[in-house]
Amino acid sequence: MPADPPPRGPGKAAAARAVAEAHRGEWAFVLAATVRVTRDLDLAEECVQDAYAKALVAWASGGIPARPGAWLTTAARNRAVDVIRRNAFIRTALPLLADDEPVTGPADGQDIPDERLRLIFTCCHPALAPQDRVALTLRLVCGLTTAETARAFLVGETAMAARITRAKKKITAARIPYRIPDSEDLPERVDAVLTVVDLLFTTGHVAPDGPELLRTDLIARAAGLAAMLGDLLPGDAEVAGLRALILLTDARRAARLDTAGAPVLLADQDRGRWDRAAIAEGLVLVRRALRRRPPGPFGLRAAIAAVHAEAPTWEETDWQEIVGLYDLLLRRRPTPVAALNRAVAVGFAHGPMAGLAALDALAHDPRLAAYPYASVARGEFLDRLGRAAEAGTAYREALLHTANAVEREFLLDRIAQIELR
Repeated sequence: MPADPPPRGPGKAAAARAVAEAHRGEWAFVLAATVRVTRDLDLAEECVQDAYAKALVAWASGGIPARPGAWLTTAARNRAVDVIRRNAFIRTALPLLADDEPVTGPADGQDIPDERLRLIFTCCHPALAPQDRVALTLRLVCGLTTAETARAFLVGETAMAARITRAKKKITAARIPYRIPDSEDLPERVDAVLTVVDLLFTTGHVAPDGPELLRTDLIARAAGLAAMLGDLLPGDAEVAGLRALILLTDARRAARLDTAGAPVLLADQDRGRWDRAAIAEGLVLVRRALRRRPPGPFGLRAAIAAVHAEAPTWEETDWQEIVGLYDLLLRRRPTPVAALNRAVAVGFAHGPMAGLAALDALAHDPRLAAYPYASVARGEFLDRLGRAAEAGTAYREALLHTANAVEREFLLDRIAQIELR
């Protein structure tokens, strides 16, 4: 009798899907575990990329493992050990990541829950420039290629490669430790991490330029990072606050554009299209964030988003409460944007004249000089007062500092409507 044919694997297509899913969900864990062996970011990346390439072949013929992340981690770390042994003499002369904790051998399939935290804290170290922190987080934690990272911020691939290289060299030269910060340093370092994720989400929520209002890829990356931090730091109130802020803000996504792709202001949005499941989850997280006394900046911002989410209509929004929350936020973290948002809330709570007065108090802040939303707010209040010509001037000023094509069309439409009156 002929021998039984060898068992067939799931095939290339199924393996490719599994590898892609593992890249989205496991990249940070696999890279972080491998860096603990190499203490070299570039070598760790090479070994992880090699592991994913091997998985495409091995999984197609031998089957997709029950724990893809463990398989990839073992493959990457074994590859790293082989390279280190082969290049042991050369590597003794190279500077490595500082690491005061013992390095373990290849993964045994058990979870190492804090490895991704080490990677995140390294990428978001305060010694790095803010934009470099974001770039490095996208590249190493999210697993984006250099080209994808460059597209995320609309810069050339060469420029982004230089930025990422500069950040890596800074980590090595400054001997930035590859570890979780000590307890006394942890709050400041967590705040740096949350700021990176917040910036990433803000960039996706309203793209600074380009043809689209939203960058859903960046929103997804930010939401994924926030969820990861929630898993890794479940007791941190500010992590809960950031997660709530993202959920409650992004819950409005389906109502933010009309059928023609034009922006729909919050006052005019169909609240029936808001994601109620996301809002419910966000409200739970807000309550958790506000248990901290005093509440942190992300918890307070999430609380403001919660007031909007819970209002049945625009007219029923509790603007007095929003003003009070901004007062607390400005005491905890005074920023020009928070001050501007408070001025807008004052205008809706007490009328457009009060809003203009609050905006006038910020008129000499140079940090808002090129911020288009300050002029948009002024135009809104002037228009409500019937001062159409002044409102048109304010909208034209905003247009000078607006690069996003969708927002530009919105402002041009506003100007055209005023000119027709």
